[in-house]
Amino acid sequence: MTGQGGGERLQKRLARAGVASRRAAEELITAGRVTVNGEVATLGRTVLPTDEIRVDGSLVETEALEKVTFLLHKPAGYVTTARDEYGRRNVLSAMPPVPGLHPVGRLDKDSEGLLLLTTDGQLTLTLTHPRYGHEKAYRAWTDGEPTETELRSLEDGIELDDGPARALSARPARGGAFVTLQEGRNRQVRRMLDALGYPVTRLLRYRVGGLWLGDLDPGEYRELTGRDLHDLLNPAQVPRHAWERAERETLGRWG
Repeated sequence: MTGQGGGERLQKRLARAGVASRRAAEELITAGRVTVNGEVATLGRTVLPTDEIRVDGSLVETEALEKVTFLLHKPAGYVTTARDEYGRRNVLSAMPPVPGLHPVGRLDKDSEGLLLLTTDGQLTLTLTHPRYGHEKAYRAWTDGEPTETELRSLEDGIELDDGPARALSARPARGGAFVTLQEGRNRQVRRMLDALGYPVTRLLRYRVGGLWLGDLDPGEYRELTGRDLHDLLNPAQVPRHAWERAERETLGRWG
């Protein structure tokens, strides 16, 4: 599912809920045995997670569907909160109304790129707890171009106002730098480059673990598959050719 409004084919939802195979679900819909929010459904209908679906009058249990995870290309200007006291746009306004959906970690208002939103609390803990050390890779555009030697100091460690910080890797890019972190402190990439004398003018996160932003435009999202989740949590197991293709496609567009 990709988009700003989105939805899921009804037959796919029924199949995921274990009601029937997708083909058999299509037959149920065609026979008029499926209702959505009290109305008889037709083939081709899309549904949201909040819709009430019944087959022959029996409610389709959605418990098995509650753990969903989305990859959003967060646009700049959106805050990474469920609600904002200042009335600013938040990332949930770009997503379908899924109960329990919440952002995984933060990406500051002025930054853009890969942001995960999920209903899975265990996944959130795994991705945000420091002991797991999941990598986050960024493309920064800066006022001036830091040299390779200057960026190497970020790998050695640099002192910030809240203590020492270190980049896992940092290398030059046209008009800025690529920076990869295992830490996740507030506005860390911006503060590290600013400490070198190169204020960040634009910042895009393009990878978390083994999951890449790809070609999603700002504001677009897609639901993660089982394969995506495996790659996210096990980057070392991503085949080299798949990793190189993802890097080529992502950085070819956004790098």
